[in-house]
Amino acid sequence: MRSIHDWFQKKKQEKEVELRTEKLDIPGHLWTKCPKCKATIYTKDLEANLKVCPKCNYHFKLNFKERLAITADQGDFIELDGLMVSKDFLNFVDTQPYVERLEKTRAKTGLNDAIVTGEAKIGNIPIGLGIMDFRFMGGSMGSVVGEKVTRIIEHCINKKIPLIIFNASGGARMQEGIMSLMQMAKTSAALAKLKDNGVPYISVCTDPTTAGVSASFAMLGDVIIAETGALIGFAGPRVIEQTIRQKLPPGFQTAEFLKNHGFIDKVIHRKELKDTLIKMINFFIEA
Repeated sequence: MRSIHDWFQKKKQEKEVELRTEKLDIPGHLWTKCPKCKATIYTKDLEANLKVCPKCNYHFKLNFKERLAITADQGDFIELDGLMVSKDFLNFVDTQPYVERLEKTRAKTGLNDAIVTGEAKIGNIPIGLGIMDFRFMGGSMGSVVGEKVTRIIEHCINKKIPLIIFNASGGARMQEGIMSLMQMAKTSAALAKLKDNGVPYISVCTDPTTAGVSASFAMLGDVIIAETGALIGFAGPRVIEQTIRQKLPPGFQTAEFLKNHGFIDKVIHRKELKDTLIKMINFFIEA
């Protein structure tokens, strides 16, 4: 039987292979390989196309800065609770201490945790905005993510402005144990209060939106939309197949599959996303 250390090593090697397939071994990263169709794309052309593959329409993951740049009106974002950082409640150690993992991830991403929240404008309309960044420990939801989501909800209640959250997460952060799982109930309760106050909430599911985040605030929007091809679900397909002892249908857990089965409202191409959000916000304001 393999040890937990072997399992982590295997996952680390798989991630390294994945990263190598996305960036070709050329100085300056001038070319990028699409992980879906394997096409080689000039990186500047890919960025000009909002990081969508021109060959197969694959939507690459966006980091916080990239997502903010194509969503909010330029220069209008004011970050809230930006100095909040996670604590190591359990003195958790896997392949390395949780404290060290946090420090390295902060240094690598330039972020303090997996979500950035604040107030912005979109189409000159004030909104509360949350953007998850998958680079920060897989966008995992720990105590800081839950607290920041709750606070931006409360901010929107106080200011009576719509809330938009871009979700990108592998789920709850295991290094924080029960403190992480509690954020599901906490954020859900805050959203119930938002609804009671008549403040609209638009949830945008990007690739991937899974586990604890999909089981809480990601799927509680007044409107739930997703980017083209996004992976959305709770448990992984293999776990589900082993549990129900049945083969899952093709495309299971893709945004398009969920749209066809009534779990989300709309699947939108990245190029159309901002205009769609503006229309939705105006609809809520005028209603």
